[in-house]
Amino acid sequence: MAQHDIKDIVIVGGGTAGWLTANIIAARFCPEKGRGLQVTLVESPNVPTVGVGEGTWPSMRTTLKDIGIAEADFIRSCDASLKQGTWFKDWITTGDTPYYHPFSLPEGFDTVNLAEHWLAGAAGNVPFAEAVTPQYAVCELGRAPKQIGIPNYAYTVNYGYHLDAGKFAALLTKNATEKLGVKHLHADVVSVNTDENGYITGVVTEQAGEICGDLFIDCSGFQSLLLGQHYGTEQVSVESILFNNAAVAVQVPYPDETTPIATTTHSTAQKNGWVWDIGLQHRRGVGHVFSKDFQSHEETLQVLDQYLKDTGRSKGLEDLNPRLLSFDPGYREKFWVKNCLGIGLSAGFIEPLEASALVLVELSAAALANQMPRDRSDMTVIADRFNREFEGRWSQIIDFLKLHYVLSKRDDSAYWTRNRAPASIPDTLQENLIVWANRAPWYHDDLRRDEMFPAASYQYVLYGMGFESRLTFDALRSSEDKRSMAKQLFAETQKKAQKYGQFLPPTRFLMNQIREQDFARI
Repeated sequence: MAQHDIKDIVIVGGGTAGWLTANIIAARFCPEKGRGLQVTLVESPNVPTVGVGEGTWPSMRTTLKDIGIAEADFIRSCDASLKQGTWFKDWITTGDTPYYHPFSLPEGFDTVNLAEHWLAGAAGNVPFAEAVTPQYAVCELGRAPKQIGIPNYAYTVNYGYHLDAGKFAALLTKNATEKLGVKHLHADVVSVNTDENGYITGVVTEQAGEICGDLFIDCSGFQSLLLGQHYGTEQVSVESILFNNAAVAVQVPYPDETTPIATTTHSTAQKNGWVWDIGLQHRRGVGHVFSKDFQSHEETLQVLDQYLKDTGRSKGLEDLNPRLLSFDPGYREKFWVKNCLGIGLSAGFIEPLEASALVLVELSAAALANQMPRDRSDMTVIADRFNREFEGRWSQIIDFLKLHYVLSKRDDSAYWTRNRAPASIPDTLQENLIVWANRAPWYHDDLRRDEMFPAASYQYVLYGMGFESRLTFDALRSSEDKRSMAKQLFAETQKKAQKYGQFLPPTRFLMNQIREQDFARI
């Protein structure tokens, strides 16, 4: 059997998914480093990118560092700000007290399960996140997660980013082509050539002829030119679990350049969906996610207009050119078929709650880089492993997002009551809710080191939304040493909160420092 060595990788589609994938692969295998793989990205000059993925997880810091982009350059080029988690409002009931899902783990997370001691009342009558992490206070005060003197990608409290997706794609393009040897072709794919075994040998383009390769990565967005259209890979719909299938998005200018920048994504529940609100340096990105089965486009515009007025923009939607985005929530039944791998929207999309889209691109590209096949002899095995791994990741995303809806007590619309209907709740989530009712989740529940949503994330949402867990026998019999350690950690959290509130700068202040001064370290 011919070996078909992997030498040329062709990525079909640009945007954030395509260019982030190109950077991750090329940084590991670019010819300049003598590793023998050529990456070519074919980008249509006629297809606009979706361009609304503006929130990242903390993992993006490592990704940017690995592909050779300095943090100050990234922040300046992409009008980025520092995101410390998500702030939730009206998810429990209308007019509720907001809660946080911060990026920092609870203090002493691998030593003591503070959730059990918080449930027992050891921290007093304070919100869970406030009791277990100083990041709560940092966010409440609008402080940045670091100071100007802290090195690239290091931090005082954990953070990801808010960014301008179009500018991020441009920065990634420049880095990949100028530093990592990625070939960039502007061309429209019109057909696909395959061999007798169904493996893709090349994509035929209108402007550049046939582009040949050994491994093809489909980053063509919702079109899914290779994985969906060519191979006919079916999509697994999750619309019976997560109902949202559309969003209206707008870009909202600040009143002036001194307006504070929100240090978290704001997620505010509405009658038939929710509104995201993220703060960049130069504007807010705001959008209403909803289900067309429960609310019309026109009604959504009215809700979004009122939200903008309620949050300080007197003109509401006037002059903002809202964009309607429709999607079928779900993912491909396989992500890797033959020598074709789908990454980004071509592999699937579920509503943007908890911002999982970009981290899936990071994880997919990193998984490919870590398991890069040498030739077709091991590609089938690697593809099967990849498919199993990412089917599990998508299932976990679905469970975690659904948890937010299941815990809600809202009853002001059929949207919310049906979201709690047992038939709409995955069996795996129902099983976990039974377990969590009898004990608080902890780090030993995580099945893998790089869980998308570790036990701490479940704790923040469960107890932020008022879920009650009984204390386990072990917790009831907890030794005095453990109780003393927990009380010490609660006290230490409050000390750090006070300290950080004093020396961490406002987010806007730090962003201005980075933009205006040439710091080698930030």
